[in-house]
This record gives sequence, C-alpha cells and structure tokens, in this order.
Amino acid sequence: MTGPEHVYTISAEWTGNTGTGTSSYREYSRDLTVRASGKPDILGSADVPFRGDPARWNPEELLLAALAQCHMLSYLYVVTTVGVVVTDYRDEAVGTMVEDGKAGGEFTQVVLRPVVTVADASMVDAARTAHKRASELCFIARSMNFPVLHEPEIRVAS
Repeated sequence: MTGPEHVYTISAEWTGNTGTGTSSYREYSRDLTVRASGKPDILGSADVPFRGDPARWNPEELLLAALAQCHMLSYLYVVTTVGVVVTDYRDEAVGTMVEDGKAGGEFTQVVLRPVVTVADASMVDAARTAHKRASELCFIARSMNFPVLHEPEIRVAS
C-alpha cells in the first residue's frame, strides 16, 4: 500500500558570475541562493577546498543539517509515543566525505551525536532505545546510501 506523495519545490540560482561566466575554473564565484516560497533565502557556496565562500552554507553542511534535523524531529515524535519527556536536545553531527581522485567523491558516513536531556531517570533506557525507531522513521536517513550512525548521550534534568 502506498501512502500520500509529498512534492517539495525550491529554486537554486547561481549568483557567482563575476563578469566572464565560467570562462575558466578560477574566474567565477561558487555563490548561489536557494529559495523556497515564504522562507528566508539560504546563501550557499562550495566548500572552501572547492573555491567556495566559508561564510556561506555548502551542500555538504546542508546534507548533514538535513540528517540531524530529520532525526531530531523523528526522535521527538517517537519519545512522545513511549512516555519519555525530553527537556533539551542538541546534536553535534559529523559527516565524512572522501574524494575519489577524479573530481568527485561521496559521503562514507554520518555520525549523529545527540545529547538528550530527559525529565526523570526512569526514562533513560527508553530515551536511548527511541533513537533506533527514530532512525527507521527518518525520511532523509532512509534515503542515504551510506551509514547514518548514532552515538547518543542521555542526561537527566537536575
């Protein structure tokens, strides 16, 4: 059985023409703008090793942000279904990308490191277990062709 289909639309516009277009690799900026209706623009660029602007988001960071955000939202849903009260959630995610030596590359893994604070010590085990179910529900993680690992830390509110 198939559920509802969801379609997402954005626009991405290259804003890096410095006057001569892509006349050579060093003659253009990697700056771009990502837009979605009713939302703030995302100022993007390439990562610094690929001649990008370090002050702008790069695609690799946005992929990592999408994975961390999706897991967080899935996790917050799961804990409500098992009676865990989360009072704080922070993640320090790390993604590893390896270049292939032919001007390409791929992510080899992402490690999410959520630090979750729960309201009571009796909730710690269920809070830890909820990460597995959240991973199964996260649309973004399920779409990746590399491992998305989890190293959660569960704390109890004081």
